[in-house]
Amino acid sequence: MSKNSKLLLVALAVVVIAGLIIVPMNFNRYGLYILSQWAVMTIAAMGLNLTLGYAGQVSLAQGAFVGIGAYGAAILTTHGWPLIAALGLVVVICFAVGWLLGYPALRVQHHYLAFVTLAFSTLAFLVFRNESWLTNGIYGISNIPRPEIFGFPTRKPLPFYYLCLGSLGLVTLAMWWLARSPWGRAFMALRENPIRAQSLGIDTRRYTLMAFAIGSVLGGIAGVLYAPLTQYVDPVPFNLQLSLDLLMMVIVGGSGFMLGPFLGAMIAVLLPEWLRFAEGYYLMLYAAAVIVLLIYSPSGILGILDRYLSSRRTQAASALRAAAQSKLEAAR
Repeated sequence: MSKNSKLLLVALAVVVIAGLIIVPMNFNRYGLYILSQWAVMTIAAMGLNLTLGYAGQVSLAQGAFVGIGAYGAAILTTHGWPLIAALGLVVVICFAVGWLLGYPALRVQHHYLAFVTLAFSTLAFLVFRNESWLTNGIYGISNIPRPEIFGFPTRKPLPFYYLCLGSLGLVTLAMWWLARSPWGRAFMALRENPIRAQSLGIDTRRYTLMAFAIGSVLGGIAGVLYAPLTQYVDPVPFNLQLSLDLLMMVIVGGSGFMLGPFLGAMIAVLLPEWLRFAEGYYLMLYAAAVIVLLIYSPSGILGILDRYLSSRRTQAASALRAAAQSKLEAAR
């Protein structure tokens, strides 16, 4: 990538970040709620993108970990725990459960693994719904307090949106570092060819378990933010549909791309709101748009951009090769 291209990307990132900070100041409560939900779902989708896009492990359990995080935060904060303490406990629980869930991936792959994670997602939903002594069952948990951050309350929609946005920024930096670290390269080697990765000395067993554990932790973090965002938690949002929605976000945005979850969550959370002018037809238009996109580009939105940039690089390399060849012929 040339120096000018890097400067252009940095400038674009600064403009987008400034827009996410400044523009929502004029939004109403519902607009801020939708943007906060986009930030929360992006964090959850980034976890699934690590498990699926980088490590190549299919999972239909990400929604269950969002539910574990949400219920963990709801139960603890309504009993007087600060949100940061609830977050710490949720991270430990999700890491441990995600690590254990990764063991089936050591023996089964592809759709068989999808069925295993589907069973876990169903089990988690049944626990949320039936274990009333812990989750209050179908009645849910209400009056979930919003936290104070360094003495600043986040009870109003705008401060809590900034909390969600800041959390998304921290998770993004952590994922950017992880993707470019030796761990990230090991995850990608595991995705491309596990046998070759093992022959190169990569502990495929450990990295498979770590991919599930870290991805599950990000789902739990999203759940910890979801609970005070809605201030009410019940089992319905954490059924299989949430896991499928998160899977769609990763695939539509671009599996294995750093910015894929951002675009995918934008399509899944914001696009239906932008299509509400169509009234009763907006969900049909939304479904049609997603179908057309995946038919045209199975690798998602960023896959289109990646193919375009690859074509440009190939053309530039071909032009340089032709110019060098013509110079050699002229020298003879």
